[in-house]
Amino acid sequence: MTLGVTLSSTSRQLPVDTTVRLAREARDAGLHSAWFGQSFAYDSPSLAAIVGREVPDLQVGTSAIPVFGRHPLLVSSQAQTAQAATGGRYHLGLALGTPHLTETAFGLPYRRPIGLLREFLTALRPLLETGEADFHGELLTATTPYPAAVPGAQPPVPVLVAAMGPQALRVSGELADGILPFLAGPRALAEHIVPAVTAAAESAGRPAPRIVALVPGAVTADAEGVRRRAAEALELYERIPSYRRALDLSGADRAADLAVLGDEETVAAEVRRYRDAGATEVVFTATDLSGEEDRRRTWKLLGELSGG
Repeated sequence: MTLGVTLSSTSRQLPVDTTVRLAREARDAGLHSAWFGQSFAYDSPSLAAIVGREVPDLQVGTSAIPVFGRHPLLVSSQAQTAQAATGGRYHLGLALGTPHLTETAFGLPYRRPIGLLREFLTALRPLLETGEADFHGELLTATTPYPAAVPGAQPPVPVLVAAMGPQALRVSGELADGILPFLAGPRALAEHIVPAVTAAAESAGRPAPRIVALVPGAVTADAEGVRRRAAEALELYERIPSYRRALDLSGADRAADLAVLGDEETVAAEVRRYRDAGATEVVFTATDLSGEEDRRRTWKLLGELSGG
């Protein structure tokens, strides 16, 4: 299976030059991909385009851009530009976001998120595949009075959704290339998430979806100390309904319970559990929680597990 790591995230913004340096380190360690969160600071497709152009052979992705406050035409332009800049190594992640951030930041009502996701994906797919759209929905309109294709943006950008709830999984299976579950443990993946999105894809006549599982973790000798730090960093997710449901389905009381921490043997065994649960790719997040030495140790192990 392929393994990756997150670099700049919503809670840890790095200078661009530092991000590029870390991306080179990830590639040299044998990792397959580097992913970037979307906050109100860096534009993640732009950052991914820079990193992907500077670091050949490394896949780069966004995890994930909320659909509220965005438009398919603009997201298509960003994604296609990143795809052209990286020679076809960009992966676009979308998300529903949260009511609090949507309404506070954009002044938009957080209404009909599943309906918006469906319309967003329906308009976006032809834009990425042909550079054209003629979509008139209840929640958005996307048409192309001028061609919207970007030269060199091939193959079409793969689209993944940070989906974990039943309705979001159904829409993602029908219209996206895969999903980006975060804080969904092996039990939740195997028993609920993977079967739901796979069945939706099959019903729609689409290929089996990619399951890119984002997992907080690190190789460390201080598992309990790092877990305490992880509890502080991840506590906010416990109050978001979609994450709370995934935690419950995973058998976890706290988000930090799903952090993969320990020696190389322990972490490798947990990676295999995610693979056996249906993950096609695993991306480790928060690998810097226990310092630089443990981060390098973690990346070395992940590179070895991915065959690097």
